Amino acid sequence: MSKRSAMKHQHREGILDTREFTQESRRRQLPNHSAWSPYPSNDQRDQSYLKTLKPKSDGQAELMAAIDHYNLVMALGPAGTGKTYLAIAKAVEALEAGKIGRIVLSRPAVEAGESIGYLPGDMEDKLAPYLRPLYDALSDRLSMKQVKALMAEGLIEIAPIGYMRGRTLNNAFVVVDEAQNCTYVQLKMLLTRLGWHSTMVVTGDPQQSDLLPGVSGLADISERLEALDNVSVVRLADRDIVRHPLVAEMIGVL
Repeated sequence: MSKRSAMKHQHREGILDTREFTQESRRRQLPNHSAWSPYPSNDQRDQSYLKTLKPKSDGQAELMAAIDHYNLVMALGPAGTGKTYLAIAKAVEALEAGKIGRIVLSRPAVEAGESIGYLPGDMEDKLAPYLRPLYDALSDRLSMKQVKALMAEGLIEIAPIGYMRGRTLNNAFVVVDEAQNCTYVQLKMLLTRLGWHSTMVVTGDPQQSDLLPGVSGLADISERLEALDNVSVVRLADRDIVRHPLVAEMIGVL
């Protein structure tokens, strides 16, 4: 190998460090320079894609159990507790198992305190920025190729709340995300869309509404539904946050 080729190889692959090789094997161990990981340092799990869904806190375990046993679940809690991810993951799990016929994901098209102005394109293009978190959660459980194929077949539907009135959602897994940005009337309309052989999970954080004070109906409806035996209201807390530990500390003081 010429000197120039060696320099290019070194620039691309990095400087060789003999400490990156184990004594038992000649395979190079990639160094991990990350400052923090949500997994313990002694967790030697396979870093390949895992479809097995496991709770990381008692609150998440309670939420997953509630989704398995109730047709309507209200998941309330601060940011980073995995409300949306767990709901969509359970929806994908139910679809793959053949328990339901389709997934319906709904989210209010409300800006987070900042108007993004006019958006070009058709309805899907205009709504794409608001629905991006749902696509992110879906792509974490399925490949984007699978997501697009299932959406083309109508097995996954992502719809804004404004287009849900008058519908009956039978044999479906419905996830209503960011419900704190829904009014009482909107949430009442959404909850009454529930049809036969369907499960609905409503997620949101009553403390993070982007609506005017007193307009959000999530807290009021959750308190009313908590009295019903066939509805589960799961309240997650700061200890259930699975993002960076700093997020839990900030939420505790903000």
